[in-house]
Amino acid sequence: MALTIMRRITFCAGHRLLGHDGKCKNLHGHNYVVEFHVTGHEQDEIGRILDFKLLKDKCKGWLDEHWDHAFILWEKDENALAAVRTCIPHRIYELPYNPTAENMAKYLLDVVCPQVLEGTGATAYKIVVWESEESLSLIHI
Repeated sequence: MALTIMRRITFCAGHRLLGHDGKCKNLHGHNYVVEFHVTGHEQDEIGRILDFKLLKDKCKGWLDEHWDHAFILWEKDENALAAVRTCIPHRIYELPYNPTAENMAKYLLDVVCPQVLEGTGATAYKIVVWESEESLSLIHI
Protein backbone atom coordinates (compact mmCIF):
# COMPACT_ATOMS: atom_id res chain seq x y z
CA MET A 1 0.00 0.00 0.00
CA ALA A 2 1.37 3.43 -0.94
CA LEU A 3 1.10 6.33 1.49
CA THR A 4 1.19 9.96 0.40
CA ILE A 5 2.03 13.32 1.96
CA MET A 6 2.00 16.87 0.63
CA ARG A 7 3.93 20.02 1.47
CA ARG A 8 2.91 23.50 0.26
CA ILE A 9 5.69 26.05 -0.32
CA THR A 10 5.49 29.67 -1.47
CA PHE A 11 8.02 31.78 -3.34
CA CYS A 12 8.13 34.94 -5.43
CA ALA A 13 9.56 35.06 -8.95
CA GLY A 14 9.33 36.90 -12.24
CA HIS A 15 8.94 35.52 -15.74
CA ARG A 16 7.47 36.20 -19.14
CA LEU A 17 6.02 33.96 -21.81
CA LEU A 18 7.74 34.31 -25.15
CA GLY A 19 5.21 34.22 -27.99
CA HIS A 20 2.21 34.84 -25.71
CA ASP A 21 -0.41 37.21 -27.17
CA GLY A 22 -1.62 38.67 -23.86
CA LYS A 23 -0.23 40.49 -20.83
CA CYS A 24 2.12 37.62 -19.97
CA LYS A 25 4.39 38.56 -22.89
CA ASN A 26 5.76 41.29 -20.58
CA LEU A 27 8.19 40.75 -17.72
CA HIS A 28 6.09 40.39 -14.57
CA GLY A 29 6.01 38.45 -11.32
CA HIS A 30 3.88 36.15 -9.21
CA ASN A 31 3.58 34.93 -5.65
CA TYR A 32 3.72 31.24 -6.51
CA VAL A 33 2.47 28.38 -4.38
CA VAL A 34 3.78 24.89 -5.12
CA GLU A 35 2.34 21.69 -3.71
CA PHE A 36 4.77 18.78 -3.59
CA HIS A 37 2.85 15.47 -3.38
CA VAL A 38 5.08 12.51 -2.57
CA THR A 39 4.46 8.84 -2.04
CA GLY A 40 6.29 5.90 -0.54
CA HIS A 41 5.74 2.27 0.35
CA GLU A 42 7.97 2.05 3.41
CA GLN A 43 7.37 3.77 6.73
CA ASP A 44 10.14 4.58 9.17
CA GLU A 45 10.11 3.48 12.82
CA ILE A 46 7.96 6.50 13.68
CA GLY A 47 5.40 5.66 10.98
CA ARG A 48 6.32 8.28 8.36
CA ILE A 49 7.22 7.86 4.72
CA LEU A 50 9.16 11.13 5.03
CA ASP A 51 9.40 13.73 7.77
CA PHE A 52 7.46 16.87 6.73
CA LYS A 53 10.41 19.00 7.84
CA LEU A 54 12.79 17.05 5.61
CA LEU A 55 10.40 17.42 2.66
CA LYS A 56 10.21 21.15 3.34
CA ASP A 57 13.98 21.51 3.75
CA LYS A 58 14.70 19.71 0.49
CA CYS A 59 12.01 21.30 -1.70
CA LYS A 60 12.01 24.80 -0.19
CA GLY A 61 15.80 24.70 -0.11
CA TRP A 62 15.91 24.11 -3.87
CA LEU A 63 13.27 26.78 -4.56
CA ASP A 64 15.04 29.32 -2.32
CA GLU A 65 18.38 28.67 -3.98
CA HIS A 66 17.18 28.68 -7.59
CA TRP A 67 13.77 30.31 -8.15
CA ASP A 68 12.84 32.57 -5.22
CA HIS A 69 13.22 36.24 -6.14
CA ALA A 70 14.69 35.31 -9.52
CA PHE A 71 13.53 35.66 -13.10
CA ILE A 72 12.62 32.25 -14.49
CA LEU A 73 13.15 32.58 -18.22
CA TRP A 74 13.27 30.34 -21.28
CA GLU A 75 16.88 29.77 -22.31
CA LYS A 76 15.86 30.83 -25.87
CA ASP A 77 14.38 34.18 -24.74
CA GLU A 78 17.48 36.20 -25.62
CA ASN A 79 15.71 39.57 -25.31
CA ALA A 80 14.45 39.02 -21.76
CA LEU A 81 17.71 37.40 -20.67
CA ALA A 82 19.68 40.39 -21.99
CA ALA A 83 17.28 42.87 -20.34
CA VAL A 84 17.47 41.25 -16.89
CA ARG A 85 21.26 40.90 -17.15
CA THR A 86 21.54 44.70 -17.43
CA CYS A 87 20.35 44.96 -13.83
CA ILE A 88 23.04 44.61 -11.19
CA PRO A 89 22.52 42.48 -9.20
CA HIS A 90 20.19 40.00 -10.87
CA ARG A 91 19.08 36.40 -10.51
CA ILE A 92 18.08 34.34 -13.52
CA TYR A 93 17.12 30.68 -13.79
CA GLU A 94 17.07 29.46 -17.38
CA LEU A 95 14.52 26.77 -18.21
CA PRO A 96 14.76 24.58 -21.32
CA TYR A 97 11.25 25.75 -22.27
CA ASN A 98 8.84 28.66 -21.80
CA PRO A 99 8.17 29.22 -18.05
CA THR A 100 4.44 28.50 -18.05
CA ALA A 101 3.00 27.14 -14.83
CA GLU A 102 2.58 23.81 -16.66
CA ASN A 103 6.25 23.72 -17.69
CA MET A 104 7.40 24.75 -14.23
CA ALA A 105 5.36 21.91 -12.69
CA LYS A 106 6.79 19.47 -15.24
CA TYR A 107 10.35 20.62 -14.51
CA LEU A 108 9.85 20.23 -10.77
CA LEU A 109 8.39 16.73 -11.18
CA ASP A 110 10.81 15.42 -13.82
CA VAL A 111 14.09 17.14 -12.93
CA VAL A 112 14.09 18.68 -9.45
CA CYS A 113 12.21 16.14 -7.32
CA PRO A 114 14.25 13.11 -8.39
CA GLN A 115 17.40 15.03 -7.35
CA VAL A 116 16.22 16.44 -4.03
CA LEU A 117 14.36 13.30 -2.91
CA GLU A 118 17.13 10.87 -3.84
CA GLY A 119 17.86 8.51 -0.97
CA THR A 120 14.72 9.39 1.03
CA GLY A 121 12.59 6.46 -0.13
CA ALA A 122 9.90 8.91 -1.25
CA THR A 123 8.96 9.80 -4.82
CA ALA A 124 7.08 12.83 -6.10
CA TYR A 125 4.01 11.81 -8.07
CA LYS A 126 2.18 15.14 -8.38
CA ILE A 127 3.15 18.80 -8.48
CA VAL A 128 0.64 21.64 -8.37
CA VAL A 129 1.84 25.14 -9.27
CA TRP A 130 -0.46 28.00 -8.30
CA GLU A 131 0.44 31.09 -10.34
CA SER A 132 -2.29 33.08 -8.62
CA GLU A 133 -5.23 32.39 -6.31
CA GLU A 134 -7.35 31.62 -9.38
CA SER A 135 -4.90 29.82 -11.69
CA LEU A 136 -3.09 26.55 -11.23
CA SER A 137 -1.35 23.86 -13.24
CA LEU A 138 -1.13 20.28 -12.14
CA ILE A 139 1.09 17.48 -13.39
CA HIS A 140 1.12 13.94 -12.09
CA ILE A 141 2.43 10.54 -12.98
